[in-house]
Amino acid sequence: MTPRELIDTAQIPGGDELRLFRRGGDFMIVLDRNELMNSRMSGSEEALATMACERIAGRPAPHLLIGGYGMGFTLRAALAVLGADARLTVAELVPEIIAWARGPMQALMAGCLDDPRVTVVEGDVAALIAAGRSTYDAILLDVDNGPDGLTRAGNDGLYSARGLAALKAALKPGGIAAIWSAAPDNAFARRMASAGFLIDEVAVRARQNGKGPRHVIWFGTPR
Repeated sequence: MTPRELIDTAQIPGGDELRLFRRGGDFMIVLDRNELMNSRMSGSEEALATMACERIAGRPAPHLLIGGYGMGFTLRAALAVLGADARLTVAELVPEIIAWARGPMQALMAGCLDDPRVTVVEGDVAALIAAGRSTYDAILLDVDNGPDGLTRAGNDGLYSARGLAALKAALKPGGIAAIWSAAPDNAFARRMASAGFLIDEVAVRARQNGKGPRHVIWFGTPR
């Protein structure tokens, strides 16, 4: 087996260190012993975008907020199905993630960060949510391994009752919140419902071919 090559490291603000590895043509972003992202597994991140866009289809000039660039799978999938009038704001907390996208993972980026519909904000998506009031048609969150705040304790606030209230307030009427998780979390689903969302929990496979681990996406529509 081809050994992994360490390409770079990055410090998560308020959290631990991320490491970018390459093995042949594949890339991995790793936290401690947890592989957070792998360029061979993009199915559930793409589904986060395509399923959310299906739920807001027909809206004129939709504005989407994507929390976490990662490897760009969600952004690229959204761009592929949205029209020229769409706007996409991408919030990425770790500046090196964007640098990696424009550097060693440039081929994987496929030009998505340079699309005129895209605005990149290097900062905490929670701040954009808190500042928004009926601003977004859809908010897509993939900032951690799920609601458990694995990469950064501060992410817990996004998934708290207060964070979910801010999320709801930032959506336009009839908007949709879509939250990705590596695993089910019944307590979070109940908390999201208590925050005033109608919940649709969908299990999706990690790989595009329908194989790999099962991940979870919660789609929430404000009641």
